[in-house]
Amino acid sequence: MNLSDIPSKEIMPGYHGKLVHSENMSMAFWEVEKDAEVPEHSHMNEQIMHVMEGEFEFTLNGNTKVYGPGDVVLIGSNVPHSGKALTPCKLMDVFSPTREEYK
Repeated sequence: MNLSDIPSKEIMPGYHGKLVHSENMSMAFWEVEKDAEVPEHSHMNEQIMHVMEGEFEFTLNGNTKVYGPGDVVLIGSNVPHSGKALTPCKLMDVFSPTREEYK
C-alpha cells in the first residue's frame, strides 16, 4: 500500500490521520493544524509518537515539553497525556494493540 492511496480521516478537530492497522498494532500519520489540541486522555494502548515536522507541545503524566523534528516520545499504557500543535505538524503514532476506535 502507499500512503497517498489511504483516505485521510479527521479523528478530532484539526487532526487529519491516515491510518494503517494490523492484527496487533496501528500506525497513524497525522497532519495537524496549528493550534489544534488533543485534550488530556489515556488509553490501554502503548503508544510511540514521532514528530516529523513542526513544533508540538506535549504533556505526559503532568510533564510538559515542546518537541520538534526527530523527537520520539514513549507513552505507556494508561498514562495521561495531551498535546497542542504550536505550528502545523506532521506526527506519526504507533499503537499496540490495535486502536479499534480508529478503524
